[in-house]
Amino acid sequence: MVTKFTPGSFSFRHSLSPAEDHLAREVLERITTKWSLSVMRVLAEANGPLRFSRVLERVEGISQKVLTQTLRSLERDGLISRTLYPQVPPRVEYELTALGADLLARVASLWEWIVGRVSEFGRGAP
Repeated sequence: MVTKFTPGSFSFRHSLSPAEDHLAREVLERITTKWSLSVMRVLAEANGPLRFSRVLERVEGISQKVLTQTLRSLERDGLISRTLYPQVPPRVEYELTALGADLLARVASLWEWIVGRVSEFGRGAP
């Protein structure tokens, strides 16, 4: 089914204060970075907490530095939780929150839409 676009049929405007609008745009930018959704997918597929090293192994191509930055950003936004166990050496585990799972459920429907129409997209430069 093809949805015809008509002016006013889609709205990205909601009654947000300027500060809320700014925050919403920042969150959207952070979750659409190269690694955020990949990290969240790995945590969702684990169906439980994972240590940093396990996440690093499962997100192909990510560096330790970028994984650290990504995990901090996702935690700050409430999409994942971080649990520190005070032992020697310290153990840290990451897990998807309910908010993160809800986001992934919505992104999954977008992914399915893209996959179902991948042949309709133009071929850009590699």
